[in-house]
Parts: sequence; C-alpha cells; structure tokens
Amino acid sequence: MSERKVLTKYYPPDFDPSLVGRARKSKGAAQAGPKVQTVRLMAPFSLRCVSCGEYMYRGRKFNARKETPPGEKYLGIQLYRFYIRCTRCSAEIVFRTDPKNQDYVMERGAKRNTDPWKRGLEQGEEETDEQRLDRLEREMAEAEGEEERNAMAELEAKTEDAKREMAIADALDEIRSRNARLERAQREGGGDALEAAVAGVVRPEEEERRRQEEEDAEAARRAFAFARRQEVLEEEVLEEEEERNGANGSAGGSATAAGTSASGSQSTSAVATPDIAASPAPPPPSFKRQVKKKKDHAALLGIKKKQPLI
Repeated sequence: MSERKVLTKYYPPDFDPSLVGRARKSKGAAQAGPKVQTVRLMAPFSLRCVSCGEYMYRGRKFNARKETPPGEKYLGIQLYRFYIRCTRCSAEIVFRTDPKNQDYVMERGAKRNTDPWKRGLEQGEEETDEQRLDRLEREMAEAEGEEERNAMAELEAKTEDAKREMAIADALDEIRSRNARLERAQREGGGDALEAAVAGVVRPEEEERRRQEEEDAEAARRAFAFARRQEVLEEEVLEEEEERNGANGSAGGSATAAGTSASGSQSTSAVATPDIAASPAPPPPSFKRQVKKKKDHAALLGIKKKQPLI
C-alpha cells in the first residue's frame, strides 16, 4: 500500500528503458479473422427465443458483438452480423443485415414474429424478382386507388361545405334585407308603418302566442267587470238595507215618544182620574250588533256554485 503513494520509484542501475515496450500483434494476425466490435444496439424487429420462448420486442436494447465478414457483400454493400443474448436464458441469437430487402435476416437462436416481405408466400418459399415486381405494382395500384378514393371523399366534403356556406349566406342576406326593410319603415312612416312591416314577417308561433295573450287579457277584463258589477249590486243592497233600518228606527222613536207622552198624560190623568187603567210600557230599544253580509268572491271571479240537490 505504501508503494502506491510514493511519487518516485526505484530503478536499478542496470535498467534499460528501450527493452520495455508494449506487446503488439502482427498485422497479418489481425487480418486473419473477421473484425469484431462491441456495440450497443436496439432489436430491429420483435423476436422469440427458440430455447426458452421469451419474447423480445422491437426497440429492446442489447450489448452486441458486431462482426464484419470480409467476403459477404451485396452489390458492393458490406453485410454485418450481430450476436446478442436472450434476456431470460442467455442463449446466443444471431441476425444479419439484408440490403436486398432493406431489412434484417434472423440466422439462428430465435424466430422472427413477422416477415413483411414474405406475406402471401408459403413456408420456406422465396420471392422471385417477377413476384416482387408484381407485388410492388399491385401495392402501387392499391395506393393510387386509395388516393383516388381519398380525392373523391375530399371533393364530397368540399361540396357539402360549399352548400352549407351558400345556405348561411342566403340566411344572412334575408336577415339583412329584413333589417333594412324595418329600418326604412321606421324612418319613413313611424310606428304604424313599423308595425305593418313587422306584421309581414311575424312567424306563426309568435302569432299564436299573441292570440293567446289577447284571449287571456279579454277573459281577465270580463272577470274584473263582472266583479265590479257585483260590488255595485252589493253596495246598492246594503244601502237599501241601511235605509230600511233607519226608517224602522225613526218609526220606533216616534212610537216611543208618543208612548212617553201618552204615559205622561195617563199619569196625569191617573193622578187626576185614578179609575183609568195604566197602558203597557213600550219595548226597550235594541242595541244588537247587525252582521254584515259577506262578499261572495266566487261570484266576483265568475265561478258559479252548484245548487244543492236537497
């Protein structure tokens, strides 16, 4: 431990630095095998390990060995081979690049879930150049047909939008013309002309509502008129009763006064002539409270009461 912390080392007197050097491999030995590098990559497709059945999806990151085989090329494009390990059983999985199909090819250790360029082909069948050309032409035709359908749908949508805009423009023109007509009528003829102009553009719902309001107002006016007539009749009846009661009271008073005078004369006559019999005394005045007749509010509102059967 102490030797690690010192700043200087001991060199013996016979030390020759020229004899100390790095061990380098020969240039021929380095080119004997394929070049191998350690790289970090993501799985280019989803695959399934054949040893344990583990699924590894596209985009999973791995520490891989990249091999560059010197003799494997396609049209001058170098092919590369990658070695990875299964995340569950650590089995070796090998796949390489495929410039011909612009994809990757699984070699061993796992099975690819889907092979896009082998759609419609049987197991183990390879796609020829004629089949590839036919497939590309068919895909291009399908794409053109899809574009044509999209163009038709876009044209229909534009037509619908144009119709909607025309309807909105017509409605706006109608509103503007109606407002101009109302303003002109108000400016020229005043209230009567304005009412006449409005009457020409009133909707049926507004006419029905106005008619119902007029009917309600007429019914209320008739009910109030009937109630006023009932009050007048009741007042006349009460006045007649009061007059009748006043007449009866005056008659009773005169009778009482006559009785008093008669009794005085009788007393004097009785005093003068004790043989004449005394007349009976008049009844005392009544101070009983007269109950006022109650108003019939049902009659005021025009509601008729049912007559009793008995």
